[in-house]
Amino acid sequence: MISPDRRDALAQGLLGTDYGALTAVQKSVIDLMASEAPTEMSPIATLDDRRLGERVSDAVARIGGSWAFIFGFSAALAGWVTLNLWLATFGRAFDGYPFIFLNLILSTVAALQAPVIMMSQNRHAEQDRRAAEHDYRVNLRAELEIMRLHDRLQLSEVQLQRIEAAVAALGSAPPTPR
Repeated sequence: MISPDRRDALAQGLLGTDYGALTAVQKSVIDLMASEAPTEMSPIATLDDRRLGERVSDAVARIGGSWAFIFGFSAALAGWVTLNLWLATFGRAFDGYPFIFLNLILSTVAALQAPVIMMSQNRHAEQDRRAAEHDYRVNLRAELEIMRLHDRLQLSEVQLQRIEAAVAALGSAPPTPR
């Protein structure tokens, strides 16, 4: 259990304000410092709670945003056009020039692929936001810990100067008789 006095002292000493006036993130950092616990990644950020649709959108984005897809799709288009031009010489083309059925297929793929990729990007943006919040907590804690160490170092320096002054005063004083 974290002592409220320790939390209040840390908040006042490091941030110059009462613990109750801090934001939720600042309170969590002060609590971590007071408990001296390591800053861990939130279980929510590490949990893979994707539903089937989200997994599908990630797979579509991964495949649709790759060079393999571009080369494969380009080969399929070239094959479609070549096959139809060759079949047209026999009067058997199933999608002759100007390839209207191919245009319909391309439009349908684009109309479906774009929103699916955007869903994946939105989900990844949410994950990035969580990671950025974690990074902010770690950075804030590091900054506050450095400030606390700096204050301790200054206090030690002042104490050392007092000790040196006392030793110097003893060294310049006449020896005491035994």
